[in-house]
Amino acid sequence: MDSPTAATTPTVQADIARHKKYQRLIAAAHQAGPPPTAVAHPCDLSALEGAVDAARLGLIAPILVGPEARIRAMADQAGLDIGTLPIIDTPHSVASAQRAVELVREGKAEALMKGSLHTDELMGAVVKTDTGLRTARRLSHCFVMDIPGHDDPLIITDAAVNIAPTLAEKVDIVQNAIDLALILGFGDVRVAILSAVETVNPKIPSTIEAAALCKMAERGQITGAILDGPLALDNAISPQAATIKHLTSPVAGHANVILVPDLEAGNMLAKSLTFLAGADAAGIVLGARVPIILTSRADSVPARLASCAVAALIARHRRTLSAKAVG
Repeated sequence: MDSPTAATTPTVQADIARHKKYQRLIAAAHQAGPPPTAVAHPCDLSALEGAVDAARLGLIAPILVGPEARIRAMADQAGLDIGTLPIIDTPHSVASAQRAVELVREGKAEALMKGSLHTDELMGAVVKTDTGLRTARRLSHCFVMDIPGHDDPLIITDAAVNIAPTLAEKVDIVQNAIDLALILGFGDVRVAILSAVETVNPKIPSTIEAAALCKMAERGQITGAILDGPLALDNAISPQAATIKHLTSPVAGHANVILVPDLEAGNMLAKSLTFLAGADAAGIVLGARVPIILTSRADSVPARLASCAVAALIARHRRTLSAKAVG
């Protein structure tokens, strides 16, 4: 079988090669096979190029949903070959989001990908009561971070969807992240519930919620991982900091999933790692019927491709579960 980078340009190959963690994700997704993916409104260069690059890698099979004339004009201007990709013509971004969601409901797409429309437009179509893609689980966002100098990928949640989640909502948010970590092959999933301090303080609500979440995990209300919290960021990821603070747990200093108190904290943490530490952040929304790939124009090529790879692995996992259920 060809290598997962065989059909890509030298520039894309070089970008991937510098990101060993993402390289492993992309290789695994290449083996999983490309899920049909409705790409909502890919009308700017980064959105269309991201879909085309992911298709070349065999990560997704894009269905381009948007104004056909604009999509073809953009492809011609950028020299992108989209001749083999199906295009569903829609008049504007809202219609693109609605039609992309319909493709999922019709069983024609196993993943959804944000193009150049606003996130609110896409998610508005996803969360509609009668025509959307909701499940019993709350929707939440995960960044899968590739951080220079950090041995393993790090999941940060939620930094993009839930603004100020309640304790009940955090149960779904952390369970979504745990399920993702297991699909990605993390092995032992170690969740640090982040706050400003590592002790329970009634004046800091996030510390109380952290303690409650840990107890809920002990009682089987959250499964698949070891939880510890509250933990400050330093003693969540630094063994030295955890030792200095006399914290002894499988999580302290070794977390591979970070649950942040709210969207502001998560967004600032992820963007600090990206723009100050040179990290890349693959973004995925979980809790819907299918994985939703969220990318932005500021994302690097490896981050965009890794987002598609994560979606492909989730789609394969769901196909496997469906086959077992039918069997």
